[in-house]
Amino acid sequence: MKKISVLLFIITSLISCNPNTQMADLIVINSKIWTANPGQAFAEAMAVAEDEIIAIGSNKEILKYKTNKTQVLDKPGKLIIPGFIDSHLHFIQGGFSLSSVQLKSAQTKIEFIRRIKEFAKTMNPGDWMLEGNWDHENWGGELPTCEWIDEFTQDIPVFVSRSDGHMALANTAAMKAAGISNEIEEPVGGEIEHLPDGTPSGVFKDNAMPLISQHIPDYSNEQYHNALTAAMTFVASHGVTSVHHMGTLADYEVFKEMLEKEELTTRIYSTAPLSQYETILEKQQELGLHNPWLKLKGAKIFADGSLGSKTAAFFDPYLDEPEESGLLMDDPENMLEGILAADKAGLQVVVHAIGDRANNIILNFYEKAIQQNGERDRRFRIEHAQHLHPEDIIRFEELGVIGSMQPWHLMDDGRWAERTIGQERAKTTYCFRSLLDAGATLAFGSDWFVAPPVPLLGIYAALTRQVLDGSLPDGWVPEEKISLEEALIGYTLNGAYASFDEDVKGSLEEGKLADFVVLDKDLFSINHMEIQNVNVLFTYTGGSLVYKRQ
Repeated sequence: MKKISVLLFIITSLISCNPNTQMADLIVINSKIWTANPGQAFAEAMAVAEDEIIAIGSNKEILKYKTNKTQVLDKPGKLIIPGFIDSHLHFIQGGFSLSSVQLKSAQTKIEFIRRIKEFAKTMNPGDWMLEGNWDHENWGGELPTCEWIDEFTQDIPVFVSRSDGHMALANTAAMKAAGISNEIEEPVGGEIEHLPDGTPSGVFKDNAMPLISQHIPDYSNEQYHNALTAAMTFVASHGVTSVHHMGTLADYEVFKEMLEKEELTTRIYSTAPLSQYETILEKQQELGLHNPWLKLKGAKIFADGSLGSKTAAFFDPYLDEPEESGLLMDDPENMLEGILAADKAGLQVVVHAIGDRANNIILNFYEKAIQQNGERDRRFRIEHAQHLHPEDIIRFEELGVIGSMQPWHLMDDGRWAERTIGQERAKTTYCFRSLLDAGATLAFGSDWFVAPPVPLLGIYAALTRQVLDGSLPDGWVPEEKISLEEALIGYTLNGAYASFDEDVKGSLEEGKLADFVVLDKDLFSINHMEIQNVNVLFTYTGGSLVYKRQ
């Protein structure tokens, strides 16, 4: 009997010392881990080797992977979750906005003017004042004009964007630099506001904005890299480990340079204009579609403008501007032709659509693409999908269209949107609950620079539907609230699915990338109203610490 016991001990020892067992560089123990894995929703420990999760489970199971060289995080916070994926932002522009004039929180006309005046004092003559992200709804809806700021910016060309990025204010110096005259014609898909005497007021909307922006000197390579570094640092502080960038091929080149220098700390899924789909296909070959840090696959167009700029395309007119129902950014036939071509080439088509008419048109185009190009795993996306015709909600699931939506926007729009579109249309605004009930896949993001890249605020918005001024204690269209787990899935696993990455990230499972976030409160045990005050303690990307809260 004694010999058998000794033999069993030897066998057990050999198994536990199996040289084929991969040992951990990092283990996390004594934690509450929400995995986003429906087969194992929660765990208490996790082991990481290099950049991958090699095991997840109980403390006892994970401690087997510990060596004297293993870093141990013992009860590091109240909750660990997968790294957040921001499925829609403008990453480099967001980085530039961090150091630009800050107009988003200007609550009055006087404050708007004061901030521009003070920022101009810090600039050199001839330098352009950009970004800004003002919101005229803060002071009652009056659009700014060049007359407000010309006195203080005679030597500084100004072209500051509204918070939605669909219109911007130019001062006289900027219009002069761009050669804007009283006889300037509005381009298709764009509008120019005018003063009572017929001269341009300085407000340029959508396709009219390039009349100014094409004359802005480009940033230096160093400035681009600095902006990207600032952006990566900022989103990491809010738990974001991956982003879906809505931008240009030039942006992709900046990302690629940083990748080659091994300076990327955020994983980037990049898109570029659909009109350049053939070049996108060529660029794809440089890195392929399996690089864990950077890939290029999305081809994007704009169907319409924005609600705040009155350029989102609706079936019915705006209530406060009965002669307007929005605009389309291009001829529908051109849009359809481009979508069919890019889809046939195998790219993921990504379309910005906000108004109910724009969303309807794009859903129709997607349906035609499926019919013409055949069935495949294409994962069409509609970015924003803010205002839907009730009959179009079910079509997202039927056509396999991902609703790439930004919950924070409803907190902003809810203050004033109903005076613009009315209560009836508002019932299917940011209709998360209805889309999920219809079987649609929702991937959540921020639209930064437009809104803060803070997923916890987005989760708070999706759960409570509160508005920024606190005027609706039950929330705006409260029947469209969703659960905490549904919101978390929107910022993790569905974000990975939206970029064809669900096999490598989006949840905390064996074999997936070790991208995770440690929070200072347990989201599952606090009141939803408290979520806006939760802090990120640590952010890990590929098992490496990229942010630690001081």
